[in-house]
Amino acid sequence: MTNFDLTGVYPAMTTPFAPDGSIDHETLADDARRLERAGVAGLVPVGSTGESATLTHDEHVAVVETVVDAVDDVPVIAGSGSNSTREALELSRRSAAVGADGLLLISPYYNKPEQEGIVEHYRTVADEVDVPQIVYNVPSRTGSNIEPATVEALASHDNIAGYKAASGDIGQISEVVERTREEEFSVLSGDDALTLPVISVGGDGVISVTGNVEPERMVALADAALGSEMDRARDLHHELGPLNRLLFAETNPIPVKAAMEIRGHSSGALRPPLTDLTAENRQALEAALDELDATREESLGLEPAEGT
Repeated sequence: MTNFDLTGVYPAMTTPFAPDGSIDHETLADDARRLERAGVAGLVPVGSTGESATLTHDEHVAVVETVVDAVDDVPVIAGSGSNSTREALELSRRSAAVGADGLLLISPYYNKPEQEGIVEHYRTVADEVDVPQIVYNVPSRTGSNIEPATVEALASHDNIAGYKAASGDIGQISEVVERTREEEFSVLSGDDALTLPVISVGGDGVISVTGNVEPERMVALADAALGSEMDRARDLHHELGPLNRLLFAETNPIPVKAAMEIRGHSSGALRPPLTDLTAENRQALEAALDELDATREESLGLEPAEGT
């Protein structure tokens, strides 16, 4: 297994689409390079934010390959989960074969297995695919919760390297940290608004939606929190608060794709059944982004641009 340090900010990348609905691989590669330049710890394509549910398997693997080929120095952690163990295994094998450094696997959704079934699902993939893997708990999408004891049972597997926590339950996340402290195992927030709280209870970073739009500020926040600069971390946490809330005002990735379009990074196109951001929320998003743009130099300690 090729391991890497699961610490810091890992943007959950969007998948850009051309006007005809096909994947815009040129924009995808540009976006991967933009995020790498911003100092993120790694990239996570084809998760929920990447609209994996509407991609064919061939498209899914092609996105992973484009991102792998685009970057030089950061790991690529490919979403490869499914509610079918057989399908998750196939996507995981194919993603690793095109160069993914690690895998993010959502827990089985809709069919809602018991905890024993969740353990067997993850162990099956981890036994067969020799790259670091992250267990992803997001009950709002899957309809089931991965219990802390289940995470503890999985953490001892050599290929299971981390846990993405998107339950919104800080008590549960803290218990996962407690139960896995003796393992080489990372706990990452799956909610941008909880990045600081999760790190404060022993977490290691975040798989971030906001990081697509404000990568430098998210990196600064995580670095400050991990470095025990809590006043600085809190300031950044509150600066990003309005954006964090607006990026989940409608189903992800509807708002983040609109934010990236406003910033000039992509077309904002979505695949059905997702729909465009409402005019009211778009107006609020534009105002929040304007405010962040106005305070960027001061917030990040940058030299003022010439002519300002």
